[in-house]
Amino acid sequence: MALLSGDITSGNITMVSPFPLPPAAPMSMATATGDGAEGLIDGPPPAIALVDSHCHIVFRNFDADLDEVAARWREAGVSALVHACVEPAEIPAIRALADRFPELSYAVGVHPLDTQHWQEHTARDLRIAAQADSRVVAIGELGLDLYRETNLERQLAVLEPQLDLAVELDLPVIIHCRDAAAAMLELFVSRARQGGIPRGVMHCWGGTPAEMEAFLAHGLYISFSGTVTFPKAEATHQCARQVPPHRYLVETDCPFLAPVPRRGKRNEPAFVATVAARVAELRGETLEQVASTSTENAARLFNLSLHSV
Repeated sequence: MALLSGDITSGNITMVSPFPLPPAAPMSMATATGDGAEGLIDGPPPAIALVDSHCHIVFRNFDADLDEVAARWREAGVSALVHACVEPAEIPAIRALADRFPELSYAVGVHPLDTQHWQEHTARDLRIAAQADSRVVAIGELGLDLYRETNLERQLAVLEPQLDLAVELDLPVIIHCRDAAAAMLELFVSRARQGGIPRGVMHCWGGTPAEMEAFLAHGLYISFSGTVTFPKAEATHQCARQVPPHRYLVETDCPFLAPVPRRGKRNEPAFVATVAARVAELRGETLEQVASTSTENAARLFNLSLHSV
């Protein structure tokens, strides 16, 4: 989840959200699979399978039309979704979504901007939730966010037990890292000496190529979101060109960060096709190549069973 202005409500949870989120507008599949730089892809979408490796469809601004949203992601070729978790109170609602949509797996965790929800028993609660449901494929969304917050010590106190839990359960982590690459890398260097770094993904990547190389060296994947379609996101564009083919994913982080040409609107899983199309353009590859590679990578990282769409 990205840090935005405005509030998004999930159950009883109010999320601080980096862009306003107007209501969804009608769309065609050409819009869902549009190229972020050149316009829309003409004709029907290619026969592809995609994984939206990070979404938040539990938020209430999906309540009114979630069945239609699901129909669009299936039409766009999205064969699997990984739902992130920002705090434990979300878990029952996310689990219910996994019951409703067989292509949805999920993570359990506490977001760095939700550290107030970390209690003495939270690590135990997350362990129980993860062990109780095979559809839990990761711990997260966890990490560090120093964009507006300065409580690094508190964020680390919530982050480290979750990293320990991921190592214990042999699950990957979904990492949120905003304006905190130096602190995160310092932590990883320290933990590497003790053999305590789980596999995982740097979600919604927005760092520099040098930072990307440092995280790759720790065995992490890099996930590109709608920000890769933003014209001024030059560092992200360069990272998409440089990342090794076996180490990247694509995601929406919906309802946040809708890609061009729908920037500023509510994001949704179907738009991961737009993200993949822009990554393909930057890498000089076809959409089918990026879809195949990113899907294989996501399936490997999260041990996903992909559903036909």
